Amino acid sequence: MSDEILVNVTPRETRVAIVENGLLQEVYIERAKKRGLVGNIYKGTVSRVLPGMQAAFIDVGLERTAFLHVADILVPETQADGGGDKRNEVAISEILREGQEVLVQVIKDPLGSKGARLTTHVTIPSRYLVLMPGVGNIGVSQKIEDPGERERLRALIEEARGEDGGDGFIVRTAAEGVGAGEILDDMDFLRKLWASTRDTIEDGGSGRLVYSALPLAQRILRDLPCEGIDKVRIDSRETYQSVVEFARKFIPDLVSRIEHYPGERPIFDLNSVEDEIQKALEHKVQLKSGGYLYIDQTEAMTTIDVNTGAFVGHRNLEETIFKTNLEAAQAIARQLRLRNLGGIIILDFIDMVDEEHKRQVLRALEKSLEADRARHCICEVSPLGLVEMTRERTRESLEHILCEPCPTCAGRGSIKTRETTCYEIFREIMREARQFEAQQFLVLASQEVVDMLLDEESTSVAELEEFIGKPVKLQVETHYTQEQFDVVMM
Repeated sequence: MSDEILVNVTPRETRVAIVENGLLQEVYIERAKKRGLVGNIYKGTVSRVLPGMQAAFIDVGLERTAFLHVADILVPETQADGGGDKRNEVAISEILREGQEVLVQVIKDPLGSKGARLTTHVTIPSRYLVLMPGVGNIGVSQKIEDPGERERLRALIEEARGEDGGDGFIVRTAAEGVGAGEILDDMDFLRKLWASTRDTIEDGGSGRLVYSALPLAQRILRDLPCEGIDKVRIDSRETYQSVVEFARKFIPDLVSRIEHYPGERPIFDLNSVEDEIQKALEHKVQLKSGGYLYIDQTEAMTTIDVNTGAFVGHRNLEETIFKTNLEAAQAIARQLRLRNLGGIIILDFIDMVDEEHKRQVLRALEKSLEADRARHCICEVSPLGLVEMTRERTRESLEHILCEPCPTCAGRGSIKTRETTCYEIFREIMREARQFEAQQFLVLASQEVVDMLLDEESTSVAELEEFIGKPVKLQVETHYTQEQFDVVMM
């Protein structure tokens, strides 16, 4: 498999495309406005201690001082009376004093007039591990339920740390079933990163950033296994240089495969990446055979319907259905990664009679999903002919990042017909005529609705005027949608 990573950088946005064998498989987007401060580590100074609130304000060089509560302070055991769980019993004035330098990490972004929320429990994540500097504990994610796997991972970390112990580690859920080599590489990466951060901490004064969560391009290289990456192309020279510097320090094997893309043609025009992103925002996905998928993403779940479309096959109906479903299984696996669909997913394949065909389609789906790094679980075909599956939510879906609910239909995907709006207007006029005294009624509505009231529904309007004994005037409001209207008494 030949994997290529394309990085497109503009002043306010970075986009990364993962291309496998010339076909776009995943898209990552990071916008400057939404990066936030969470994960950043600062060397700060205590500006004020508040004993009554068991908290302190810390100056970390931001616009507003940040907030640190005693519950978020890593208290030495001697002060915590032998147990970290007793830190709330320790007065904050015994731990911090004004003017004291303290190493803190942001756990909540500033909001409104409030400053950032801080902790002294500094952690640095990678794909499989989380480093906890100065804490000797080893933890394993509760989501890894197999006792044997938990023990394997714990023993691997303990052996790699050696007799001296040293910094603590948390094994993340993604490490389940991962080989020792990859996890040890992750540990080595984190140690190098912390050593570099520690040098920065010691070099200067307080009130400054000493570690920031990695930018998108570096984060992608950190999380992907470098053996499968054939080439990394970056269209920004500045980003290219920073990525090369990062790779030299932490992933030296990858340096020779990183290159600057100076071409006049936009980098996302290569392999039709830009076109594929646009297609990934549409409901309908065309299959090469002539069949198609229809993908509907909602808050509760995502449903994917498979249809034969224009594909009529060459032999018989069952064979046509089987081939369409096989092709659909591969396309579904790609769309799940490309659109980053998570949660409950219902797949409605075309009904198959042959049990072997059902098994083969499920195997094709499972095989196509092997390259997906998000955890997933696939159930057998249900009595209703549906395949139920779940996929881990790793980040916002592509649609949620790039789109917002339609202001006209409020995200429903449909709007009321002109006829429906006309009848709602009639009911509203009747309601107001019964409750209030008015000389006449003025209806404000869209051009389409007013046209219908003057044409197809003109007889209904005349009958209504006769029934209530009041005239009804119509006025077009160009900014109104087809569903909007107002009835004004005059």
